[in-house]
Amino acid sequence: MNGGKGRSLQAIPTRHRQPLFLMCTPQDGCCSDSTHFSPHSHPQAPHEALHVAPEPAGLGAAGGRAGFSPREGTEEERGAEPLWGKRTLLGAVCGELHGSFPLFCLPLGPGLPTCLVCVCLGSSVYCDDIDLENIPPLPRMTTYLYARFNRISRIRTRDFKGLTKLKRIDLTSNFISSIDNDALRLLPALQDLILPENQLVALPLLPSGIEFLDVRLNRLRSSGIQPEAFRKLQFLYLADNQLDSIPWPLPLNLRSLHLQNNMIETMQTDTFCDPVEHRHTRRQLEDIRLDGNPINLSLFPSAYFCLPRLPIGRFT
Repeated sequence: MNGGKGRSLQAIPTRHRQPLFLMCTPQDGCCSDSTHFSPHSHPQAPHEALHVAPEPAGLGAAGGRAGFSPREGTEEERGAEPLWGKRTLLGAVCGELHGSFPLFCLPLGPGLPTCLVCVCLGSSVYCDDIDLENIPPLPRMTTYLYARFNRISRIRTRDFKGLTKLKRIDLTSNFISSIDNDALRLLPALQDLILPENQLVALPLLPSGIEFLDVRLNRLRSSGIQPEAFRKLQFLYLADNQLDSIPWPLPLNLRSLHLQNNMIETMQTDTFCDPVEHRHTRRQLEDIRLDGNPINLSLFPSAYFCLPRLPIGRFT
């Protein structure tokens, strides 16, 4: 099922394997005092190698931020404690933060704080294409998480615990086969959940405020979708799965429903419209795709009277 990724780990170009520039500030929550650093535990980063990394292309000498410059002078002149010892790993590698401005620094390898392995830009965390097998610990202020093209196989309840500001999770093209039932339910701000090209057969309980759900190219079955799962959804993409029925009930504010390339053979007369209340309309639901299913849509002429447009699919 994941053969459609077209991105095996061996096939990833070398340029994607090179170190990423990271930005982090204490407000991001990616600088933790629980991690200490010493020259003996990380000999690959000798004292003389500690410096601000070169600027990414397109940034000026101040890193694109007016008034910013790395601190200069020795530790004694700055009145700072020695870099080696009980300092945070981020502080040891990047030196001191200048006011509230972030420094650019390079990741050292596995087992490091998230914002050294991933890229933290403000409240967004980017962990694409770095061979992750689990969701890393995330800063509490994380709003957007992108961890695409990794080896993640399971989402655990603890993975997103306490992330009350998290609005978007994008885990495209991993190997996720299960999500703990409470892993997402208690995320009050979550709006977008993006999970295509995984191996899911069932969905967990979803938060009530979710608006965009993309679970294309999985192994999802109708029995794996819980009743009343989609309360406020506006965009629902479930194409290329193993569904044998249209999810029901559909939320009233749904705008787009993609169910192509499943195994749907029939539908109920009230799947889209209320057969009793003929004045009811779904003005927003203009995009329904049922092509690639065995269902003959012409057999259900009374099922579409409330729709602004007929579904795309087979009518013969």
